[in-house]
Order: sequence, then C-alpha cells, then structure tokens
Amino acid sequence: MGAKVALFVFFTFFALCSTFPLQRKQYAPCKHLVLFFHDIIYNGRNALNATSAIIAAPQGANLTKLTNNFHFGNLVVFDDPVTLDNNLHSEPVGRAQGFYIYDTKNTYTAYLGFNFALNSANHQGTITVAGADPTLKKTRDISVTGGTGDFFMHRGIATIMTDAFEGDVYFRLRVEIKFYECW
Repeated sequence: MGAKVALFVFFTFFALCSTFPLQRKQYAPCKHLVLFFHDIIYNGRNALNATSAIIAAPQGANLTKLTNNFHFGNLVVFDDPVTLDNNLHSEPVGRAQGFYIYDTKNTYTAYLGFNFALNSANHQGTITVAGADPTLKKTRDISVTGGTGDFFMHRGIATIMTDAFEGDVYFRLRVEIKFYECW
C-alpha cells in the first residue's frame, strides 16, 4: 500500500511539474556591434573588383557565372570588405573571410562559415561565425562561436539581414552582433 501511495505522489508531482514550463532567464548582451559586409561575386568579367568566387560546383556547372535553380551545390569563398555603414566606399574596418555553400535544391539557403577580421582603432581581433542562412527570410540568426583579440572567447548571436543586392553580382549584408559571453 505504501509503495502505491509513493508512486501516486511521484506521478502527481511529475505531472504538475510538466504543466508549468520553466521560465528562461533573459540575458542582456555584454557587447553589441553592427557591421556591413559587401560581397562582389566574380562573374567572369569583374576580376579586378570581385571579392568572392565560386570554387566548386556540381558537374557541368559554370564556375564563373551563377546558374539558375537556387545555386545548389555551389561553394563560394569570399574576402569581403567590412564597414560600419552601408556604403561600399566607406573606410573598411576589417574583412569578412570564409565560405558559403548553397545547400538546398528548392529554395535559397546557404551554410555560412566565416570570420570577421577587424583591424581598426576601435576593434582589433576576429569574430567567428557559423550556421544556416535561409536567405529569403528577412532576418536570420547564426551563432557567434568565439573570437580573438578584443573578442577573446566571446559568444553570442549574429542577426543577418540582406541590406541590398544587385542581380547576381553584388549583395550587402547588415550584421548585428550581440555577445552574451564576454571575457
């Protein structure tokens, strides 16, 4: 009889606990930064201005011109200028360097893996970013997994928004970085 009562009390307690969701504590960011990076894709005619290029593509694809069908399978490397405002001709504060892979056949999405290498009077160091980029969404969140220099072991979220694009050759991303772990 005592075991049945204990079992009843245990399951009642378990049922009550599962009906009240745990409240997540809201954290304020310890550091906040807004950057713009400007990607100029090599199209076979703009070698002097290009900051990114398709380096791998499915068999039969043209490596110098973006193709139709959501660019599935294309691997792009980039070394883009980073500015504090949306003007490509503003003084750069660093570079965005890394790659993206178009990874879905039926919509525009990519996997991003890159660093912001910042070298300005205000910021010195790198910020490492990685994650999925569902390009057609207005804003996308990807993980800040670490950094060096002023951003040593920082972690947080980078919210990306496509700020402008011109055909298949140029796009500008606005990146709002909120660090929740600062050392």
